[in-house]
Amino acid sequence: MPGLELFFKLLVAHAAADFVLQSEAMSRGKDRHSDIHHGKSANFPKWYYWLTAHALIHGGMVYLVTNSFLLGAIETVSHWSIDFAKGEGLIGFNQDQTLHIGFKIGYVLAV
Repeated sequence: MPGLELFFKLLVAHAAADFVLQSEAMSRGKDRHSDIHHGKSANFPKWYYWLTAHALIHGGMVYLVTNSFLLGAIETVSHWSIDFAKGEGLIGFNQDQTLHIGFKIGYVLAV
């Protein structure tokens, strides 16, 4: 598969996982500082369940597109780490998306 085609598929998968498949509950739940984890919502699943599920969805998408378990695993760990950093306020939305896309470029170069 040519690199540009693979990159396009990875971008489509990323957009689907980050914007279509990510519910509001997951978007708020994956941030450990979210108000959803405090007060009357204290029984809401812990942030790390949400963040891990979100990262696994991304890893699964990369696996489905590339047919590489290794790249899917790398995506899971990197996506978890990048989104955690965003939740901690270490990076913003634009840096978050730039890093995610940078990994996709890396996958294209690796394949």
